[in-house]
Amino acid sequence: MDALERNILGLLARNSERSLQDMATELGIPSSTLHQKIKRLETKGAINGYQARLDLRAVGLKTTSFVSLTPIDPAAPDNVPEQLESIEEIEGCWSVAGTHSYIVKVNVAEPADLEALLANIRAAANVRTETTVVLSTAFENRPPKLPESTQTDSI
Repeated sequence: MDALERNILGLLARNSERSLQDMATELGIPSSTLHQKIKRLETKGAINGYQARLDLRAVGLKTTSFVSLTPIDPAAPDNVPEQLESIEEIEGCWSVAGTHSYIVKVNVAEPADLEALLANIRAAANVRTETTVVLSTAFENRPPKLPESTQTDSI
């Protein structure tokens, strides 16, 4: 991946709604070149989609929590993600190293909904849970700092 492609990714990560013409002007390249580069980055998997960022509070999801999961039976098959993927309140699921096996991020309207969701998670995946409720968010959804050079220089 060259420096121009990293710059393009940075611009898109900060604001994918900008027009191609605006970004091309900022980058000092023709918009046709920018369009080709973006299509190439999409094809190679460096860009895997575009989405709207919702204000969760504005849509009624006022309680965000991180829930750490530990299997009750360590000898059982590790299929926690598969057991949880249909639960729509779960925004993301990460396998982690440490005391717990997984962490999920959940969004619900109110604490009573969180209580019901935790019971659902425990039953669906046969796990113990430890929950951290978010009180406020200082920042999130920041674009990643891209390395100067990567092992994906073939992109």
